[in-house]
Amino acid sequence: MKHDDKVALRTGLHISRLSLGTAAFGGLYTSVSDQDCTDTLITALDAGINFVDTAPHYGKGRAERRIGRALADRARSSFILSTKVGRVLVPSTTDIDEYFIDADNTVERKFDFSAKGVRQSLEDSLTRLRMDSVEILFIHDPDAHEEQAIIEAFPELERMRSEGIIKAIGIGMNQCEVPTRVMKATDLDMVLIAGRYSLLDQSALKELLPTALDRNVDVIAAGVFNSGILANPVKGATFDYMPASDLLIAKAEKIREVLAGHQVSLTSAALQFPLRHPAVKSVLVGCRTRAEVSVNIKEFNHVIENKVWDDLVSVL
Repeated sequence: MKHDDKVALRTGLHISRLSLGTAAFGGLYTSVSDQDCTDTLITALDAGINFVDTAPHYGKGRAERRIGRALADRARSSFILSTKVGRVLVPSTTDIDEYFIDADNTVERKFDFSAKGVRQSLEDSLTRLRMDSVEILFIHDPDAHEEQAIIEAFPELERMRSEGIIKAIGIGMNQCEVPTRVMKATDLDMVLIAGRYSLLDQSALKELLPTALDRNVDVIAAGVFNSGILANPVKGATFDYMPASDLLIAKAEKIREVLAGHQVSLTSAALQFPLRHPAVKSVLVGCRTRAEVSVNIKEFNHVIENKVWDDLVSVL
């Protein structure tokens, strides 16, 4: 399997097995330049990665604006774009974002999963992206708003789909319970699950992935490095954006040891592991430079024999 192999989704869209996440384009933890964002995006597209995911949350609109500028001269048919709803951006003079260094601090986020709110959110996103439509729209983090997401947001997204401004409806979260329930209560096309199906955390195996298979819902796996520990499992590494426990670091180191015996890197295994489940169609990985894109492509394309996965079973 290669990074640029395309897989058909239930909606008829075809996306690359490796896809690009853009939280870094909002300056997540570290500032990034407009030029680096453009270079990263164009490098990915030129290499055959055709699916790009973003959200208003990333830098309070900054990531979407940077994508809009970078893709202004690109043929619209050459990429598939997703963004998210659930947070509207409203004027503010006091909201300073501590996590997204490049955030637009003239606005603040307000959770809004109402029909009017998700419609407004998409319209604002399309303006920032300089687009007339996006292929995929995810309901983003409705942790405390599950009922409203089902009763109000989902039907409005169905209306948008019938109008042709989106083609697929999804939910994007970093926990399994709510997306599983939303899958059962609606006719979702996709689930974007972050950090819950990785070498260190397979909690999506319990119910989310079986439900997705049963209901023919396409799954995109994100957060495959669990926010850093699987990129470099050393003291001080993060797991779910918090300092990782000694136990988790030890487990990640053990996984790395087993892989090293086969001349396979931890990065390669972390990127490829989720696609071993039939429900998972693509792995979404964030990059902030063209060099990171190139490294991830190389690691994704490294052939891992079945024996390696067999040897990992006891550790996982």
